[in-house]
Amino acid sequence: MLRLIRNPTRPMPEKTATEVDEYALLQRIVEGDALAFEVFYKLYYPRLFRFILRITRQPESIEELIQETLLLVWEKPERFNHESKISTWVFGIAYYKALKAMSRTAKRSNDLDVNELSETIGDPLAQLAENTEIQDWLNCALDILPTDQRAVIELTFYHGLPYQEIAKILNCPENTVKTRMFHARKKLQAFAEAKEN
Repeated sequence: MLRLIRNPTRPMPEKTATEVDEYALLQRIVEGDALAFEVFYKLYYPRLFRFILRITRQPESIEELIQETLLLVWEKPERFNHESKISTWVFGIAYYKALKAMSRTAKRSNDLDVNELSETIGDPLAQLAENTEIQDWLNCALDILPTDQRAVIELTFYHGLPYQEIAKILNCPENTVKTRMFHARKKLQAFAEAKEN
């Protein structure tokens, strides 16, 4: 019979398997391992793609912002201070890169066409979303929200992050995140009621 004996002098990490992998990858990136960065890049690309698209509503900027975000991870991985999850750090970088890009262009594309996006980037999820009324409604509803409220909705519901982590990403107090969520929900509720009438 096989018995597993836990070493009492070495505490077990309180991380999920994915987080342990991310920490190991980041450590290898610190050591200059290009293959580890490639794995890290592939792990974060789809998550950043969705997040940046939702925040900026500028499909033409997505690739550049992902590149800038992950380039910073490659060039300065030692900036990760271990006070949060790696995903919190990466999303924080992406959020500020997105805000800078939006301020540079000084425009918001509130009329994002899912068909046009699908042709531009060939995303199968966008093509699937094009066929669903719910996704179309959600896109319209999210368009009415300011960027900071849209970020809270995105990080909470699509990335499953708790308010504490979102506060770190957005560099604001946790109560501010709760307030933004409250106002976002009120606006979305008013939007839904207006659409029903």
